[in-house]
Formats: sequence, C-alpha cells, structure tokens
Amino acid sequence: MSRLAGFHGRTGVGERPALVVVDLSLGFTDPESPLACELDDVVGAVARLLDAARRAGLPVVYTTVAYDDEGKRRAAVFIDKVPALLTLEAGSPWVQIDPRIAPQRGERVLTKLHASAFFETELAEILGAAGCDTVVVTGASTSGCVRATAVDALQHGYRTVVPREAVGDRNAAAHEANLYDIDAKYGDVVPLAEVLARFEQPVTAVRR
Repeated sequence: MSRLAGFHGRTGVGERPALVVVDLSLGFTDPESPLACELDDVVGAVARLLDAARRAGLPVVYTTVAYDDEGKRRAAVFIDKVPALLTLEAGSPWVQIDPRIAPQRGERVLTKLHASAFFETELAEILGAAGCDTVVVTGASTSGCVRATAVDALQHGYRTVVPREAVGDRNAAAHEANLYDIDAKYGDVVPLAEVLARFEQPVTAVRR
C-alpha cells in the first residue's frame, strides 16, 4: 500500500459556506511594508470571491492583525519571534483592509494577535450563528495565518476549502509545501473557478 494511501480525501463545500479573508491588510499587501507579500493576483481573486459570495448572500468575515499595548503584551513571544509584526500598530494605516477589497456594511473585521483567525476571536461564534458548515479560507500568508486558520477550521468541525489562486506567501516554496499539506490533511485545495461555481449554486438558508 502506498505511504500516501488514506490522505488527500475530499470533503467538498457543504450546504452553507462562509468566506474568510485572512489578513489582506495594507501591512501585507503594500510593497512599502516590511511584512509585504506579492499579493496583487491574490487580491484580484479574493475580489471575485467577494462579489460571488455577496450575490449569494453568504457570510463574509475579514481578519486583521493589530497590536495596542495590551496586544503587544499578550503576543510578546510571537513578536519576539517576528519583530516585524510591530509594524501592525493599532490605528495605523497598515492594519486597514486593502481598499481594493474593502468590507461592506455588515461584514465583520476581526482583530487578532496570533496566526489563526479562530484564536481568541469571535469567528467561531459568528460562523455558528450563521449556520455555516464550510469555511473558505483566503488571504495571507499560506504558510502562516492561512494554514493556521485552515487547521483550526477543521478542528472546529468545518469543511475547509482553500482556493489556490486566493492565497499567497512571500516564499514560493513554502506556499506550495503548505498547500500540499493543507490538501493532504486539513482541507480541500481547489481551483478558484470551482469555488466560484459553487457560490453560484443555491445555498441552504440559516435554520433558526
């Protein structure tokens, strides 16, 4: 039997997906930032997903990383490991979502201090209240916050889908290696077109 037998199963998109946009703030998308990745194509792909999700009435949630004094204390070890995170000062332009994919009225922007969009945020409660069974994870970086969010989405019991064109990293090898790992063990890595097509299909209304 192959060493890979039993990996790379498919969970697919369930009846009520949500779109989560991880950390596409100017601190990661603006080339002037020390944390920047090359994300223009990713931002374009996410814009298409946002349009489709909004037409379908699907939940959309953004995250940004921002540190005030208390946040710096709570995330001190993370900041020691990655000092460039101090760029993401609360209230600075760097923590604002890239205006090309700006949130619309009613779409939540959650502030986080660590990698996962679930860790010490309201994301799980928001998804539960919306009756979601699937999390479509987009954003940056693939090897960091995207991977951490995908792992936590699975661990919270959600089908997890990552559109390949809608995530990015500052390291091409890390990007591919982490997409491989996510697809093998935590979620489905699929073409953008597949998710767009699914968003065009009817979705189940929230059961109250």
